[in-house]
Amino acid sequence: MAFFQTAKPATKVSGNASEPALQPWVEKYRPKTIDDVSAQEHTVAVLKKTLTSTNLPHMLFYGPPGTGKTSTILALARQLFGPDNFRNRVLELNASDERGISIVREKIKNFARQTPRAQTVASDGNTYPCPPYKIIILDEADSMTQDAQGALRRIMENHARITRFCLVCNYVTRIIEPLASRCSKFRFTPLDSDSSSSRLTHIANAEGVTVDKPVIDALISTSTGDLRRAITYLQSASRLSSSTNPPTPITSTDIQEIAGVVPDSVVADFAATLGIDSMQIDGSKGFERVQAKVKELIREGYSASQLLTQLHDLIVLHPTLSGRSKSTCAMVIAEADKALTDGADEELWILEVALRIHKTISRE
Repeated sequence: MAFFQTAKPATKVSGNASEPALQPWVEKYRPKTIDDVSAQEHTVAVLKKTLTSTNLPHMLFYGPPGTGKTSTILALARQLFGPDNFRNRVLELNASDERGISIVREKIKNFARQTPRAQTVASDGNTYPCPPYKIIILDEADSMTQDAQGALRRIMENHARITRFCLVCNYVTRIIEPLASRCSKFRFTPLDSDSSSSRLTHIANAEGVTVDKPVIDALISTSTGDLRRAITYLQSASRLSSSTNPPTPITSTDIQEIAGVVPDSVVADFAATLGIDSMQIDGSKGFERVQAKVKELIREGYSASQLLTQLHDLIVLHPTLSGRSKSTCAMVIAEADKALTDGADEELWILEVALRIHKTISRE
């Protein structure tokens, strides 16, 4: 079972971690061992073998946010070195730290050249292999400058005997090829619904939060494979629920509001106004009805980009619309997305999209 963190604060192992009640749930339920990580079977299987041999290569973890990249390498490091030696043997730098070429030449190089000794360590009732090398974790490595990545190449070569590097990134194409070729690559995929559901249910039960299947489904759909985000939404919903006396049940609508998405009922009503599933607009009344609906949506304060994204998904997955109509609607929404990105007026472009989609649908 797995879980993973949200917007990447620098992870620190300190005595403050002894206050679990004060921790965000994404930290509280971070995997402690490799076995706790789920939905990344290939990566877990390979890394478990390295635990037995303790011969770790340089590694490159890449994939979407919230899929367990940072959690996996931290869990592996803890199993290798144990809690007592973790600070001495692991250096973690992420996007919130300065990681230009000067830091690579100074901080990383100085840490990499320190020679550790092999030892088997017993701590908290467990035995840790503590192999004779250190691990440097560079989180969000794709945000490093080209010069910094270039300087890193030589350090990886010169100190490979006593230091292993783990680069963690979302976009592997932003890592320069000479650096990527020195690492074993591990791709992390978005979590499947079953794995996400089981982990969210486990956390809800552990925290005494009552959630039903529609709520779990809403968490999964709004987080789009990012378990870290789903856990954050669950914690926010729990706080919202407990803020009343007596506590109110958590609903899927609560999750959608917390996630900032447009409620499904609103999107469905808008689609019906455009004639999808309900050919109700005729003649000159069509424009007035669509315009009134668009004004209503804008007054409610819904994000135009989010509304168009959900409308796009509804149209593309619609069971009865023809392929030609779907592609035409998708092109219209793409034009609007580009215009909104360039700073165009939201109401005018939602109205433009709505009228053109209605025109396309009415031809079927």
